[in-house]
Amino acid sequence: MLAVLLPFAAAVGVYEWASHVTPDYNAGLFGVNGVDTFELKARLATALLGLAVIQLLLALWMYGRVPGGRPAPKPVRTTHRVIGLLAFLLSLPIAIHCITAYGFETTNARVTIHSSCGCLLYGAFVAKVVVVRSRRLPGWALPLAGSVLICAIGVMWYSAALWVFNGDTLPPV
Repeated sequence: MLAVLLPFAAAVGVYEWASHVTPDYNAGLFGVNGVDTFELKARLATALLGLAVIQLLLALWMYGRVPGGRPAPKPVRTTHRVIGLLAFLLSLPIAIHCITAYGFETTNARVTIHSSCGCLLYGAFVAKVVVVRSRRLPGWALPLAGSVLICAIGVMWYSAALWVFNGDTLPPV
C-alpha cells in the first residue's frame, strides 16, 4: 500500500505546489533570466535524458537483459546508484525553476502534458525508490517503476527541450 500512496502523494504534492504558485516569468536560473533560461534548461534536460539512458542501460545489464552480455560486475550497481542520484539532483533546479517561473500551466496541449508529466516524474521517482527498497513487491514492479520514470523524463524532454532546440515547435511524432 505504501508503494502506491507515497508516489501518489509525491505527484500530488508537486501538483499542489505548482498549481498554487504565482508565476514569475522573469525568474532566474544560475544567473540566467527570462527567456534565456529556455536554452539553459534545454541543455540541462538533455544531460538529464542522457543520464536516464545510461541508467536504463545499466539496469538492463544488472538484470541480465542485455543480449549476449556477461553478468554485470559489482561496481555497476554502485555506478547505477551514483548516476541515479546525479540525475535526481540535476532535475531539481530545472523543476524548481519551472514551478516558480510558470507554475502548473494548461495554456495548450504541449504545456499541459509537460506540467502533468513533471508531477508524474517525481511520483515515479518515489515509486522507484520505494520498490527498490521493498522485498515484498512483485518482480514486475521495479521494471514498471523504472519504465514510467524514464518515459516521464523522455516526454518532459520532448515537450520542452526538443521544443526549444527545434525553434519553439515540435517535430511530428
